[in-house]
Amino acid sequence: MIDIIFNLLLIFLVITAFFIAFSKDLAQSVLTLPIFGTILVVIFVILQAPGVALAEVVMTAGLTTLFFVITINKTEHGRND
Repeated sequence: MIDIIFNLLLIFLVITAFFIAFSKDLAQSVLTLPIFGTILVVIFVILQAPGVALAEVVMTAGLTTLFFVITINKTEHGRND
């Protein structure tokens, strides 16, 4: 059963990675990044690597997404004037 869940998570991980890479809208791509990180955290927990999962939560869901959102808002792409 865990093998089926693990394989489904890997498929969803690849799908979200393609969506992030090939999305036309930058904001959608950045907002999909925490979903990618969450799937990756679940995979790390299944592989019994809680330290790596914790680091991934802090980096992807927290800091990286925050930095991308701030950068988009401060550039011309984030302004709708």
